[in-house]
Amino acid sequence: MKNKITITVFSLLTCSLLSGCSHWYKGNTHTHTYWSDGNAAPEHVVDWYVNHNYNFLVLSDHNILSHGEKWYPIGRDDWRPLLDEHIEDLEKRFGPVWVVKRDIDGTREMLLKTLPQLRDKFEINGKFIMIQGEEITDSFERAAVHINAVNINELIPPQHGDSVLDTIQRNFDAVIEQSKRFNQPMFAHINHPNMGHAINAQTIARIKGERFFEVYNGHRGVLTNGDENTPSADKMWDIALTLRLTDLDLGLLYGLATDDTHNHHGKGKTSQPGRGWVWVKSNKLTADSIVKAMRNGEFYASTGVKLKKIKSSSRSISLSIVPEDGVTYRTDFLGSRLVDGEVIEVGEVLACTNDLKPKYKMKGDELYVRARITSSRKHPNPFAEGDMEMAWVQPVLGPAAKHN
Repeated sequence: MKNKITITVFSLLTCSLLSGCSHWYKGNTHTHTYWSDGNAAPEHVVDWYVNHNYNFLVLSDHNILSHGEKWYPIGRDDWRPLLDEHIEDLEKRFGPVWVVKRDIDGTREMLLKTLPQLRDKFEINGKFIMIQGEEITDSFERAAVHINAVNINELIPPQHGDSVLDTIQRNFDAVIEQSKRFNQPMFAHINHPNMGHAINAQTIARIKGERFFEVYNGHRGVLTNGDENTPSADKMWDIALTLRLTDLDLGLLYGLATDDTHNHHGKGKTSQPGRGWVWVKSNKLTADSIVKAMRNGEFYASTGVKLKKIKSSSRSISLSIVPEDGVTYRTDFLGSRLVDGEVIEVGEVLACTNDLKPKYKMKGDELYVRARITSSRKHPNPFAEGDMEMAWVQPVLGPAAKHN
């Protein structure tokens, strides 16, 4: 018994010293509270994610950071309610001194908690952290351009532009500039590209200096699955990837799944928590480590399917799915092939398997390959009826991409 303990301690010390041990951390990068257009107090929101075993959370309210003094009216009974029952629940969970109230000219108000206060209350070393973020909310003419900035230090106001593409690029550039100025890893991702048919795949493909977008957004009003006139976000990924690796030479594009949570109270189910998230493989649970891992593509997006292992190179992709009793899994390996300088088909299914350890070996003509896993179990809280639990693995460059 003593030898086993000694070996375990030695292994942990070696792991720590060499930074060679990675863990999968679950998180959501798109969430709203009373600080903008969410319908719950920030501590109610954070508490939900903590109690549902998330490891990190980004509060990404519109054009604001959770700092300073902001009061919210008590008794508001609309789509963003703050009722006495909500106050009582907060006091029950966190104690009566936690809730700060005032009465101004007959209007009762509650003081919203700031990010530093939330960190003091909820963060646990190695288990849960909060990463500062903002949904930079911009537009060009009538097209909404929403960009989530993750791990930022300062508020980034909407940058505006002369087109949808220019608007996206200027906001991305502002995040990149701040990252360089603070020498701190940050990233930005395009949110719900299909919302209002605002952003197409051709525009996503042309973004420079950044490589993230939402392949899945849990808001019921953003057309994640597309419609008769619009490709799904999943198909947009393939279109953008193919353009980036041929005509544009801009490299890979990574896809996230997010909640875009607004609805915590009441009967509204437009955008509830727990619909989409990311699993990030990182040596440690810190904001910088999580962002660095995501920038390196060390993550996958999920709405329920869980993976144990991902191994990829320019020669192959292999996965290990964590099975659930009575559930089957279909893995589609997708990619675009380049033959005689021409793309054969954008985002074709290169192979399909029901194996729990699916593997794809490159044939030599692939520009990229990515994996999409679909389970036989329906999502318990879907944004669209009939949605199944899924996972999306980040693409890897194929042999054909090296010649472009």
